[in-house]
Amino acid sequence: MGVRRGKRQVDQIDLTQSDDENPQSTPKTPRVTRGQRLGEDTLFAPLSQSSQLAADDEEDDAQAADVIPGSQAADDPAAGSSMLYGNVNTKIVGDRLPLSEFKQREREERKQQKEREKARKEAEKRARALAKGKGQQWEAANNSMFSNLYAGDGSIEGGESLEELIGQSSTFNPRDIGQVAENFGLSEADLAKMPMADRPAALSTELLPYQRQGLAWMIEKENPTLPAAGSEDVVQLWKRKDNRFTNIATNFSTSIAPPLASGGILADDMGLGKTIQIISLILANSAPKTPGYSKTTLIVAPVGVMSNWKNQIQDHTHSESAPQVHVYHGTGKKEAANLDQYDVVVTSYGALALEYNPNAKVPPKKGIFSVHWRRVVLDEGHTIRNPRSKGALAACNLRADSRWTLTGTPIVNSLKDLYSQVRFLKLSGGLEDMTVFTSVLIRPLMSEDPNARLLLQALMSTICLRRRKDMEFVNLRLPPLTSRVLRIKFHTHEQEKYDMFQSEARGMLLDFKSKDKSSTTYSHLLEVILRLRQVCNHWALCKDRIEKLAQLLEDNKVVPLTPENIKALQDMLRIQIESQETCPICLDTLEQPVITACAHTFCKGCIEQVIERQHKCPMCRAEITDTSTLVEPAVEMGESTETVVADPDTPSSKIEALIKILTAQGQAPGTKTVVFSQWTSFLNLLEPHLNRYGVGFARVDGKMSSLARDNSTYRFSHDPNCKVLLASLSVCSVGLNLVAANQAILADSWWAPAIEDQAVDRVYRLGQTRETTVWRLVMEDSIEDRVLAIQETKRKLMLAAFRETAKKKKVDDRATRVADLEKLLT
Repeated sequence: MGVRRGKRQVDQIDLTQSDDENPQSTPKTPRVTRGQRLGEDTLFAPLSQSSQLAADDEEDDAQAADVIPGSQAADDPAAGSSMLYGNVNTKIVGDRLPLSEFKQREREERKQQKEREKARKEAEKRARALAKGKGQQWEAANNSMFSNLYAGDGSIEGGESLEELIGQSSTFNPRDIGQVAENFGLSEADLAKMPMADRPAALSTELLPYQRQGLAWMIEKENPTLPAAGSEDVVQLWKRKDNRFTNIATNFSTSIAPPLASGGILADDMGLGKTIQIISLILANSAPKTPGYSKTTLIVAPVGVMSNWKNQIQDHTHSESAPQVHVYHGTGKKEAANLDQYDVVVTSYGALALEYNPNAKVPPKKGIFSVHWRRVVLDEGHTIRNPRSKGALAACNLRADSRWTLTGTPIVNSLKDLYSQVRFLKLSGGLEDMTVFTSVLIRPLMSEDPNARLLLQALMSTICLRRRKDMEFVNLRLPPLTSRVLRIKFHTHEQEKYDMFQSEARGMLLDFKSKDKSSTTYSHLLEVILRLRQVCNHWALCKDRIEKLAQLLEDNKVVPLTPENIKALQDMLRIQIESQETCPICLDTLEQPVITACAHTFCKGCIEQVIERQHKCPMCRAEITDTSTLVEPAVEMGESTETVVADPDTPSSKIEALIKILTAQGQAPGTKTVVFSQWTSFLNLLEPHLNRYGVGFARVDGKMSSLARDNSTYRFSHDPNCKVLLASLSVCSVGLNLVAANQAILADSWWAPAIEDQAVDRVYRLGQTRETTVWRLVMEDSIEDRVLAIQETKRKLMLAAFRETAKKKKVDDRATRVADLEKLLT
């Protein structure tokens, strides 16, 4: 029986001490294979973050990212008998699989066996000591519902011609960098040869050939079989030799038939129809796999797309045989007596996290965890990428016959994201344990071991299917997509404001690099960088500054939590989030970020565990009495609680350029445009200009209820007089179908390029029938110009974004960000 591995204790963490001063730091464990260690965590330097703070009527999906102290991971694999290599070498080389040093390892096997056993016992002892803690649950705040709609008359009167605007712009292709799924999955030639399944009789929509191939692949993955005796096949990394099964990744060998995972990752490019493929799977493979259990499929999705699932199922099935669908959300919770009476249940990540009780001994009598599901489908499955988050733990503890994740970005920050998917899918053989996953995959990849790359290829081809829009066999026949960068000159008064902020930022950067490396100075520097970005959109966004807070922090370690200071702390927290700062406790991307009264930012779960044990800030040792003093982000990241007002007669140069695009002569008839911005206050400034030109518009942002968002997107799609959708980038990068638009405008550049790519894919996707144009508005010779270059670098470096040790990572993260700031300011 394996041990349960929990989150490491943090009660002894004191970041004001050096490693030498902290004698209780975790000791390293014995080396077991070259470049690998057991019982030791590996840490990463994430370069991008697809974070969003979308609100909800009753549950906030952000709750699913809350970290549970003492959370348990999957069982450790037992250190079984030695591996029987036989003639596996030839097959592995032929299949381009790793482990080419079999002969050498065979000679060393006996010696290593003793070290393995010693390491295993040490890891078990450590895990038992660490697997303590209490689960936490918390409630989301209710959010008000509103929909800012302006009717207009649908008319757009003349301005500059479209030809003139195109002449002023340059073409730009942001997506020429490969991702893990296509780099390490099946080749395009292999994908094209995959068999097809017949369309289910209950499906009313004709499936495209590649979608029928996807259906056949999913049916096969739901019914896996181990290699037959004498077969050279490798199934889910299991190889059979005589009467033993050996996992080629971990070398774990057993005479007992290992369990196989039922399901996988459908990682098709956004817009290729992952939804309809899952609907087809539900219709084609609906009988309970386990006798006596449920026929019901559970779909977990972001709040904004729950209704889309219900609508898509209704639209694509014959009415007489349509599945019964129940949305388990809001009032839908009260109406549901027995969830297994439905064919499909749709719920949110927030609802899933709220109902998860890590201390439960038996399943509850009602709710999500009362049912043994036919299958569980995680829409936008990268939501669970943090394996310690409440949402990830809840998803992994669902009882189901089959498990699927749908995501266009299975890897967001680092390969640790992939581990969370492996654990959810219930792969066996050892990779479901983070320590083993790190030892056999992540560390060797860090050291550029070619065998590890081949092993990753074997893993991805086993569990993941990804097709891209540009693959020849997909034959999507999408109309052309043109991406353009329109560079805009500042007005004189805007240039003066920009130069003022830039001079201040350069001076602060020099001070930070030369002597004063305090976190307050660094936060102030990031705040000035934020103002530089905001003044590129409109100077009215820059009226709020945090100098008063910075002065208070210089005089006192802790500021009083007055309403004014809370707002200033929220501004500082927003800056940390947008700058992709990492938590100084777990050294990972901020999850459910909060800020203390001493202005230090942490993951909520991490700092709560520290407060529970020592009531001090681990950065400055300031007293923190309880968790009620932690300050959470404002309603939506990037949003001030005050209304931003500006004279519509003096628009910014960027707003002028945006209006020129919308009013340009020569637009295609029926042109509709989505305007994306990360600042909803900028959308507020746009509205009076659209009113002035009589342009009908709708709006979608994070403060709206799911019903209000649905109303806005429906009107944009169906009302011919609604020409523009004002959209919050963080909300509309997930799950929405905006093919009614044939033009998108990115009003500002987001640090994480994947967010922009996902937003554009809401417009340019399956169902788009018109030529599509994407405009990126960039202020000339400004910070925005340089953000594009950094975005490209982030795309290229994503697969190499690893650091060898926690200490090194902490230094390199800050050094990397300071280097990025230098690029922005030069």
